[in-house]
Order: sequence, then structure tokens, then C-alpha cells
Amino acid sequence: MGITMIFLGARWMIVDEPWMLDKVANEERLEMSFDELFQAKINNTLPGYLKQIYQFFGLWVGVIGLFIFLFARTSLTNISKVRISLLICIGTMILFGTIMAHMLIPSSPFVYLAWGLIILYSISLYAHKSI
Repeated sequence: MGITMIFLGARWMIVDEPWMLDKVANEERLEMSFDELFQAKINNTLPGYLKQIYQFFGLWVGVIGLFIFLFARTSLTNISKVRISLLICIGTMILFGTIMAHMLIPSSPFVYLAWGLIILYSISLYAHKSI
């Protein structure tokens, strides 16, 4: 899960037009195409602003992924309180992220990613109960 988030964060930081990674859902939410949006003179600087926002978002996602990756080491997850705290944090993030994805961008491929994360999280919960 952490490695996936590191990869996604890096992708948002590197791509020239990161809003195009989820073009269909974004245009559906905007109720217009990006071409229409960027045509208006007042929106001339919008692509640069969006890129900046996505880069910070990518950094945030990548750091959370790094946090999960580093704290999922056996030496830390053997400590029950650390494991429970990590599961609560990740569970909250996945739950609200999935709800927001379904409400705000239902046609996004990120909805499928959210379900994948729920499956991985369920495996983690099962493993926690088994220890």
C-alpha cells in the first residue's frame, strides 16, 4: 500500500499535466473540457496553478506512502499499539477517501484503486487479528 502511494505521488509530481491523469472524471466534475476552461483569458495562468497544486498533492501522497512503508516494518508492527495506531490512521484515510471518490468523482479510476486499498486493508486487519 505504501509503495503504491509513493508511486502515485511521484507520478503526480512528474507529469506535465497531472489533471489529465483523471481527465474524464475531472471534466465531468467541471461540466466542461479543459480546452474550454483554459480558453478564457482569465484562466491563462490556471495550468501553472493546477500543476503546482498537483505537485504538492503528489508530495503529500508520496510522504504518506513513505510513512506507511517505513512504519510497516516488522520491528514496529510487532508492537501492538503502533500497529493499532497505524491501522486506525490508514483505515480513516481509506474510508473517507473512498467516500469522497464515490461522491465527487464516481467515474474516476481512483474509485477502483480505493476498492483495491480496501481489500489490502482488510487483509491487514485480518493479519492483525491473527497475531
